[in-house]
Amino acid sequence: MTSQNSSSSRVERANAIRVLSMDAVQAANSGHPGAPMGMADIGEVLWRDLLKHNPNDPSWVDRDRFVLSNGHGSMFLYSLLHLTGYNVSTQDLKDFRQLHAKTAGHPEFGECPGVETTTGPLGQGFANAVGMALAEQKLAQEFNQPDLSIVDHHTWVVVGDGCLMEGISHEAASLAGTLGLGKLICIYDDNGISIDGEVDGWFNEDIGSRFEAYGWRVIKNVDGHDADEISTALSVAQKTDGRPTLVCCRTTIGFGSPNKAGTAGVHGAALGADEVDLTRRQLNWGDDPFVVPDNVRTDWDMRVKGAQAQADWQALFERYQTAHPERSAEFLRRMRGELPENWQVAVRELARAEQEAPQPCATRKSSQKALGAIAEGVPELFGGSADLTGSNLTKWEGAQAHQHMSYGVREFGMTAVSNGIWLHGGYRTFTGTFLVFMEYARNAVRLAALMRIPNIFVYTHDSVAVGEDGPTHQPIEQLTNLRSTPNLHTWRPCDTVETAVAWEMAIASREQPSALIFSRQNTTPQSRDTQAFNDIRRGGYILSDTSADQTMPDIILLATGSEVGLASEAASQLSGQGVAVRVVSMPCCEVFLKQDAEYQGRVLPPQVRARVAVEAGHPDYWYRFVGLDGAVVGIDQFGVSAPGGQAMQAMGMTVDNVVAAALGVKG
Repeated sequence: MTSQNSSSSRVERANAIRVLSMDAVQAANSGHPGAPMGMADIGEVLWRDLLKHNPNDPSWVDRDRFVLSNGHGSMFLYSLLHLTGYNVSTQDLKDFRQLHAKTAGHPEFGECPGVETTTGPLGQGFANAVGMALAEQKLAQEFNQPDLSIVDHHTWVVVGDGCLMEGISHEAASLAGTLGLGKLICIYDDNGISIDGEVDGWFNEDIGSRFEAYGWRVIKNVDGHDADEISTALSVAQKTDGRPTLVCCRTTIGFGSPNKAGTAGVHGAALGADEVDLTRRQLNWGDDPFVVPDNVRTDWDMRVKGAQAQADWQALFERYQTAHPERSAEFLRRMRGELPENWQVAVRELARAEQEAPQPCATRKSSQKALGAIAEGVPELFGGSADLTGSNLTKWEGAQAHQHMSYGVREFGMTAVSNGIWLHGGYRTFTGTFLVFMEYARNAVRLAALMRIPNIFVYTHDSVAVGEDGPTHQPIEQLTNLRSTPNLHTWRPCDTVETAVAWEMAIASREQPSALIFSRQNTTPQSRDTQAFNDIRRGGYILSDTSADQTMPDIILLATGSEVGLASEAASQLSGQGVAVRVVSMPCCEVFLKQDAEYQGRVLPPQVRARVAVEAGHPDYWYRFVGLDGAVVGIDQFGVSAPGGQAMQAMGMTVDNVVAAALGVKG
């Protein structure tokens, strides 16, 4: 190898990525060495010459964003972070895929510095990158001034064949081309291999033509192992012509491995000790694992260069602050993720006004009112709907063009793009579709919860009361699906008051995404005393109670959404029969379950075992609250095509059935 005291070559620097990647995978006896070894030359050019970043400050707001969408190749990213000077040590690489290591099997947001998003489910990182590029474009339009471009960075994303096979890549790429995201650069690692082998048998489309049809600029046939070709292509990609750019790089998976390069055998398994030794010899590398020569390390270190880039930007920003003090303060607040002071005034006033003068209203309409109130205090509010704006009511009166967009029929892409917008920073994001179509977006919802990012998912048409569209559009199991997702808060409010509180809680959340579930049909507004009004934000509360003071009710009825009205009517009938009934509204079970035991016991006294839960959805979830002695009036089969009221009746969601269930558990 080159002398310890001389400059290293591009090949040597790329080989550092290859060796660290194969060593880490070998030590773990688990992982994917092939992609990092194949992409090493691309990484060397991009991360040393073109990427604007500062390893000393991974959160610098005007850094380029880098996303590894084919996240199984995580050692590519970890090696780059380690070599360029981020807080990713040699020991961290040795701990790859081990318990509590920051170098997890797939990159995880918030666990490792320099990781911009959690990737692994193929294609979603690509969609996240589209969201990041959209956020950059929007922020530049909002804040940049002549000769003072404080928002001016690129979003780079690497994809493999698997990412481009996934349907979400079509959704996200089409949207990016339509929006003209000129600062988005996608590098296609075209190695022709997936887990099952050579992809020609199941993936032989013309990727370049496909992306050109989306409205992308495409740079084809780049030799992914020729640094000069790579540098030329990526430099051209940086010079935007108003279109996103796809750079197609032909690579050999597992490059450097004498016996496994170019085969599926190097995709998802350690090379094996013998092949590691042979690869070292092939690459003219030393024998000790994880050792990188000093001269190679020195040439990889980007901390001085990164600090200078950030200092240059800081000088620019200080000029911006002098010229535009209010704009600069607003920009910094938004990039810190802080909400404005007193942002909740209007939405709280909405809740109070509706409590004093309630009107029947579909909660999707209540949500639209709440959105308008939120927007008064949160200028960074931004969201839209998957071609259902007039049904989801995600566009409020007075919404500005920079606050709302139409995502088209792209539920999965929309949700992942929205995650990317939030991850970039500067916006408080939400999306909307029908509850039943949450299933299309499901994995992006899961990743939001996994990353603990407080994105907001608006789902309307929440039950068989959707009506004539029939069982294809009538959700049954979706609420249970959402509630079983760790770290997700699912709110299903019963009227405008609860809706306003749900929106306030969702916006205020710092570490949990929220699913807000709204009805198509009008719901019955509920009367509340001051205590009940204040307790809505605790997730579940006593709405009404006909038992005498200091006594326990005979029966507790729990309900959410439009079924709170059913429970209240049933309570009136039961009360007329001399039965003491407590109605508990449970708009958010997850928040209720976080309350202290004293509060939970006060709302649901353990000694009152006669309980009935009422919800027009799958009943199984509710047995955690009613127990084996209780009952659930729910729906455990697909719906019917009929007007909403008739559908609800046909599926058993009636006052009579609630009363009968209550009398049955009372005994």
